Amino acid sequence: MLKKGTLLAVAFGILAVLGTSSVASAGDWYRDCDRRIAHEQHELDRAIAHYGYYSHQAEHERHELDRIRAECRNYR
Repeated sequence: MLKKGTLLAVAFGILAVLGTSSVASAGDWYRDCDRRIAHEQHELDRAIAHYGYYSHQAEHERHELDRIRAECRNYR
């Protein structure tokens, strides 16, 4: 017979596996891309407003925005 602790560990393991499994659809990925791009555009606008158009911070945000756009373009 299994001990109480072993049985509890097995039960939590099964719940962890079943609880974390989800099916991602292409629509979810596109919505996520749109959300990520919009967020990064907001960050760029904020950096420009706070530090200036040619600042290091704005340049960093431009680079991040380009990176995310390229990731999304490659996926599609």
